[in-house]
Amino acid sequence: MEEIKIAEDIRFIGVNDYDLDIFEGQYPVEHGVSYNSYVILDEKVAVMDTADKRVSKQWMENLKGALGERKPDYLVISHMEPDHAANIAAFAEEYPEAKLVGNAKTFGMLKQFFGTDYPERQQVVADGGELNLGKRTLHFIFAPMIHWPEVMVSYESSEGILFSADAFGKFGTLDVKEKWSIEARRYYYNIVGKYGVQVSNLLKKAEALDIQMICPLHGPVLKDNIDYYIRKYKIWASYDADKEGVLIAYASIYGNTKEAALKLAEYVRGCGEKRVVLMDLTRVDVSVALSDAFRYDHMVLAGVTYDGGLFPCMETFLEHLKAKNYQRRTVGFIENGTWAPQAAKLMRQRLEEMKGMEFVEPVVSIRSHATEENLLQLKELAKAITTR
Repeated sequence: MEEIKIAEDIRFIGVNDYDLDIFEGQYPVEHGVSYNSYVILDEKVAVMDTADKRVSKQWMENLKGALGERKPDYLVISHMEPDHAANIAAFAEEYPEAKLVGNAKTFGMLKQFFGTDYPERQQVVADGGELNLGKRTLHFIFAPMIHWPEVMVSYESSEGILFSADAFGKFGTLDVKEKWSIEARRYYYNIVGKYGVQVSNLLKKAEALDIQMICPLHGPVLKDNIDYYIRKYKIWASYDADKEGVLIAYASIYGNTKEAALKLAEYVRGCGEKRVVLMDLTRVDVSVALSDAFRYDHMVLAGVTYDGGLFPCMETFLEHLKAKNYQRRTVGFIENGTWAPQAAKLMRQRLEEMKGMEFVEPVVSIRSHATEENLLQLKELAKAITTR
């Protein structure tokens, strides 16, 4: 992996995991993921987090290579999730003189994971506390529920470096060539998205800092155009849409509901809407569909009645939207059922449980295959969804 430059005395010691295909047991990652870790070589040496057990050997080799003949004085634990904390015990055994830096909740979790909280080696910090390393000082800012209760971020004041824990992270290894916002958005909404209020609170604290660089625990180190990344996080944390546009999310069994969704997309474009995204919920992973649902300000759900309820992938999609605090969007409905269609009513009931939702008419109800009357209704729905 190409060397990542942080600062003269701050080294990147993270590891790319090319073999991981499912992150946290549920999110497909086509291009793997990085586990980021850093070491500050000042008068005192501080290691910033460890890495996942999948890369333990490589991480320890990277750490020793960066340290040379030196020994670490501190391990700063910003987040106890195992993909960042799995090597704490190995670190503690390798460097028995090093202090473990965390908050009270950190050490409670440490004992749960490793059977000990290393009482003789704890350095417990408070919100707003500091750790002086010599030329550099780390300032600790608690970030509870982003996305675990013990999370804290560290700000290095001399060069404006924010060690941001899971905030500002993304899926993918560090050498993959792709636009940051796509996988960062999917990462945010699926992992952190439920906690928008807490993210907003952290961003308010960050406004008082002169941030020149962001070092997250996943994804690239962010150095240029920091305002862009912070602006994106403000949008995501507020549950506002990134863009105006229409997501048409459909779940079709034999293709008739898909045909109606395609027709609606054609009519919506005919109404002048340039951003129309079709999403086949039977084929696209729910994490991708959820990310696009948050990305756009309008959505149409096209679903079928199945065993008197909703087709499973549509049900799953709506469950995920609710779990991640989906809100304040404008939604229309297409349903299909050969007998006793229920999909539109059930989809609306799920969405009515969410905040600030607005629904448009007409509801297009198809019996098996769209009729000429249904096509006229689809045209009316296209007009309604593009004027609200």
